[in-house]
Amino acid sequence: MDFQSVLSKEEVVALTLRSLYAKFGYAQYKMSKFEEYDLYVRNKDFLVSDSVITFTDTDGRLMALKPDVTLSIIKNGKDGDGLMKVYYNENVYRVSKGTRSFKEIMQVGIECQGAIDQASVTEVLELALKSLEVIGKNVALAVSHLDVIKGVLDEYGINGTLAKELTRYLGAKNRGGILKICEQAGLTAEQTEVILNLVNVCGAPNKVLSTLDAFKINDATSIAVEELKEVVKTLEDRGYGDRLVIDFSVINTLKYYNGVAFNGFVEGIPQSVLSGGEYDNLMKKMGRKSKAIGFAVYLDELFKLGKEV
Repeated sequence: MDFQSVLSKEEVVALTLRSLYAKFGYAQYKMSKFEEYDLYVRNKDFLVSDSVITFTDTDGRLMALKPDVTLSIIKNGKDGDGLMKVYYNENVYRVSKGTRSFKEIMQVGIECQGAIDQASVTEVLELALKSLEVIGKNVALAVSHLDVIKGVLDEYGINGTLAKELTRYLGAKNRGGILKICEQAGLTAEQTEVILNLVNVCGAPNKVLSTLDAFKINDATSIAVEELKEVVKTLEDRGYGDRLVIDFSVINTLKYYNGVAFNGFVEGIPQSVLSGGEYDNLMKKMGRKSKAIGFAVYLDELFKLGKEV
């Protein structure tokens, strides 16, 4: 039987991705449909949507249909030597970006937790690129390094609400909003120019990498720039240079994420179909000592493709 003739596009992609991740040594992670609601309340800023379907269990506990997998993996994991590499193929329940209503969404992704090093980060980005290629032919992975952004903000004393607003404007490439925050923070013209230049970082590695040294304004940003260069150059050496874009508007919340962050795009779909990054800060918040990196593929976006996978 030709199973592709009876499976949906999302199911075909999910099975192909599961096979890919298994070949790279990732074991399948299975979880319950339910989690205690408190887990999501305490980390609501981490969720794609803060809308959660809840119900009261027979013992009186407030439970939730899982809107996310990563939080459960962290909660149920343990610190230890080496790496824990898992993939998941789970249905999550949240507001769909496409319909703006609650939907059961098939989601596939990987999580790598433990002694994360540059090799681990590079492998996850390579798997992100391979995942995009499963979905479509013309793909792009936009990559940034959040420690560059955070290092600049820390150097200039921008924190709290101002930092949150500024990162939102950076993500939207809103120069007017950035200028407003810089003025409120009392930055000099030179400092403001450095932050505005973060918006200008968007392009192929061969055009952008040489400009990153301008952000080496302290030890933190210097280390981050070199880490980003190393990962990108390794991926270029593996033949992915034409599918990489360095873009500092790729910003996940600095409260939970750090290090490399990335979004994946496929021609024919207007929004990102893949999102991920390093989330050591979330691990610390949940009492874990290990580092972590991972990504999710949003299979509900595939219906926007005008062709069969």
